[in-house]
Amino acid sequence: MTLDYATLDALRTHHPAWRLLRSDHAPLVASFLQRVFVAPNVRVMAAADLAEALEDELYALRLHVGESAFPKPALEYLNDWAAPDKGWLRKFYSPGTDEAQFDLTPATEKAIAWLAQLSERQFVGTESRLLTLFDLLKQMSEGSEADPAKRIAELHKKRDDIDAEIARVLSGDVPLLDDTAVKDRFQQFMQGARELLTDFREVEHNFRQLDRRVRERIALWEGSKGALLEDIMGERDAIADSDQGKSFRAFWDFLLSSRRQEELTELLDRVLALPAVAGLNPDTRTRRVHYDWMEAGEHAQRTVAALSQQLRRFLDDQAWLENRRIMDILHGIESKALALRDAPPPGNVMEMAESCADIELAMERPLFTPAIKPVIVDLALQTGDDDIDPSALFDQVVVDKARIARHIRQALQDRAQINLSELVANQPLQQGLAELVAYLQLGSEAFSTVVDEDTPEPIRWQAVATDGQTITRSARLPRVIFTR
Repeated sequence: MTLDYATLDALRTHHPAWRLLRSDHAPLVASFLQRVFVAPNVRVMAAADLAEALEDELYALRLHVGESAFPKPALEYLNDWAAPDKGWLRKFYSPGTDEAQFDLTPATEKAIAWLAQLSERQFVGTESRLLTLFDLLKQMSEGSEADPAKRIAELHKKRDDIDAEIARVLSGDVPLLDDTAVKDRFQQFMQGARELLTDFREVEHNFRQLDRRVRERIALWEGSKGALLEDIMGERDAIADSDQGKSFRAFWDFLLSSRRQEELTELLDRVLALPAVAGLNPDTRTRRVHYDWMEAGEHAQRTVAALSQQLRRFLDDQAWLENRRIMDILHGIESKALALRDAPPPGNVMEMAESCADIELAMERPLFTPAIKPVIVDLALQTGDDDIDPSALFDQVVVDKARIARHIRQALQDRAQINLSELVANQPLQQGLAELVAYLQLGSEAFSTVVDEDTPEPIRWQAVATDGQTITRSARLPRVIFTR
């Protein structure tokens, strides 16, 4: 894009990011949306929850700058920010619900990211960027080399360098990065991680625009179904085969690998434990940044799934035949309404019958039927002779499902899956078989589980016999795996 006067003037007028920076409420909008959406990596928030958070923010600001600073209610501000003339939020309704949802637009996230770069940095690293650029040039040069001899020569050179480094380490010469180099590379990693989350929102926005265009074509299409499918699938393939689509697919395949996830988790734990990195006070979400990437990628995948679902509905012949007559009637109404808009005829155009009340006659109502009064025999209760301990009535086993659910969530914080036997080993069963059944019930109701029928797994716990001795009980069941 050329930064000439006409282009910049158009951006200043129409681009939502520039409009946000020019707004009188820019400090409120940027700070609130950064705290609610960007910092915790929240992709979608209900209107009621977002309005409540903004109301708390406005209350604190009114105490600080005066009651007249922000006079409107929170929900009115949110609707104003989502209006077409602002475009800082996206307001939509999820399928199956009538509650509005809000999401951050890519333009707003770009503006917030630019504002975050205005503050002075205590440490500006340049070495890691230079090395990154150098490695990228080498990858492009080596990856585009078609001569096998040159490729083999480059591989031999790499092997010689690795052998030389192995020899230096074996001789006791172990080169280590100093604290400055570690800080430089960690800041470069954090900047790339934040930019990656920002890119995901823009990728999702592009797929959503494609989905909107497809829905508009299906609603207004009057030709054959084959021509429409060819047009839609051609555009869908163009998106998937574009540079952005290929890059996103390669990234998603890389991140879905369980081996890569474990490797990323191990590397993050090792790096965050370094004294130089700990001195920078990194964000607590850094340890699970790869899970934030996966969550952001899932939103883009759901948008693609919505596009596929729309195509499946269109391919349903029965639905097409049933809706064709309705669409013809609606198109006829629309065309007639447009024709009457410029030259309305005199008098009444259309008459509709008024609604009428349902009349229920008095003689149609059933007669009153008195309630039957039970006859209670007046008998005196006699005290029995047997000496029964009443404490047995109160000796009930109550399993604390909330404690078990917290135990499962804590176990899944730092790993993608865990077996039921591992959960029981980490926190032994205190109430025996009843607690084991509670684990299985939570696995089918509150968590995602996978049952491996081919692998039996014994579960053991300690119990107290009637004579007071401790015995070991066990149960054999298929392996149950709790997943994130």
